[in-house]
Amino acid sequence: MTPLDKVGEFGLIRRIQETVHLQQPSTILGIGDDAAILAPPAGQELVISTDLLVEGVHFDLTFCPLKHLGYKAVAVNVSDVAAMNALPTQIVVALSVPSRFSVEAVEELYEGIRLACEAYNVDVVGGDTTGSRSGLTIGITALGLAEAGKAVRRSGAGPNDLLCVTGDLGGAYLGLQVLEREKQAWQADPETQPELNKYPYVLQRQLRPEARMDVVHELRDLGVVPTSMIDISDGLASEVLHLCAASGTGARIFTENLPIANPTLEVAEEFNLDPIMCMLNGGEDYELLFTVPLSDHDKIKNHPDITIIGHMVDKSEGANLITKAGQPIPLRAQGFNHFE
Repeated sequence: MTPLDKVGEFGLIRRIQETVHLQQPSTILGIGDDAAILAPPAGQELVISTDLLVEGVHFDLTFCPLKHLGYKAVAVNVSDVAAMNALPTQIVVALSVPSRFSVEAVEELYEGIRLACEAYNVDVVGGDTTGSRSGLTIGITALGLAEAGKAVRRSGAGPNDLLCVTGDLGGAYLGLQVLEREKQAWQADPETQPELNKYPYVLQRQLRPEARMDVVHELRDLGVVPTSMIDISDGLASEVLHLCAASGTGARIFTENLPIANPTLEVAEEFNLDPIMCMLNGGEDYELLFTVPLSDHDKIKNHPDITIIGHMVDKSEGANLITKAGQPIPLRAQGFNHFE
């Protein structure tokens, strides 16, 4: 293993630069100068989002492989761009790295970043590296393009709009429960081998989530423009409330409509956790939550990866979960709180 101080900041940057291959026509100049140069096409608006991932807050290197972490860091930022109905084009990467890391460890992290950029057709065009006296911090700024006036905000939903979600929910949260349990077992007895082979689905949902750019493209092909949209990072309940607050509406979501995968359901039962709670409050699924006009029902009703979970209502009705018995239960945001 090569200590970071053997190559220095600029040597590390040169090694990283050698792995970067530009794909976007809007990228004029990437890594290697004081700043990148981009040229958005005429009639396009620039969409920008930034996320920080902090060791001990957002990830635990005890059980999070560096390559998966690099991929996830890109995916969660691309997910924010997707939630604006925009196409991601470039990212800027900032790393604060403890001296305990080797050059090879940083290259492993960047291999995950490279794989995600390849998957989402995104260019790395710059960033920064610095030392850290605490843990690893990854800061990524994602840029994307949307047709002028066509970016989807949180604020466009109206009463009677259908409330939809992509994929399934709760898997990432239950993957974290598995990892935390195995970590505790290992800490109690370092000779213990983690039992992870039974949980491939929920572990992938936690360690290597995917941004739902596929659905963004499919909605365009169907001629469906969401009236509002958000990605699910802090839990479904929290995100529904965000849409309601921004749009000035209420919402009704139905328990029997909430999508959960069988492997997720099995792990919930193993941990004696309520699957509905996991779907509402777990977070980190990075699925898309969006609304569409009622007139678009026929366009999406048979889509295999979109579920209509309810509809928007007048603000005076509030945001409620409707049980199978028809009982309304007020939605509460109980997902991840960054400052607890």
